[in-house]
Amino acid sequence: MCKLCERIESIKNGTNPYFIKEMETGYAVLGDHQYFKGYSLLLCKIHATELHELEKSFRLKFLEEMSQLAEAVWKVYQPQKLNYELLGNTIRHLHWHITPRYEDDPMPTQPLWLIDRNIRYHPIYKPSEEELKVLTQQMLQAL
Repeated sequence: MCKLCERIESIKNGTNPYFIKEMETGYAVLGDHQYFKGYSLLLCKIHATELHELEKSFRLKFLEEMSQLAEAVWKVYQPQKLNYELLGNTIRHLHWHITPRYEDDPMPTQPLWLIDRNIRYHPIYKPSEEELKVLTQQMLQAL
């Protein structure tokens, strides 16, 4: 089972504290690390690696729901810019990354992957249980 399928199972059994909302085509979750405050993902319910593998109506709905998640991030966090990514080179399961960017980012005009992973994924950016409850509730209200 892939890592995202495992995450989805943890959502279904109620043990994923990053879970925001189940949508028609996927699951909205906060990123494990909040280096970029509001970093969120939409995990596709179907284990597929490419958008064209999805039935057209499902694919269009998946894109629409990604946009809805992005709009919620925008409303809650009011960033300067949003970055949208659907990569899949490491984890071959469709999932959108919605990354808010702010003026005070260390490199606001550079791609986020130029910021060292050890910095972005440092334990200080992992929200506490209490913070997660607040953040997921804020996002849920915006969705």
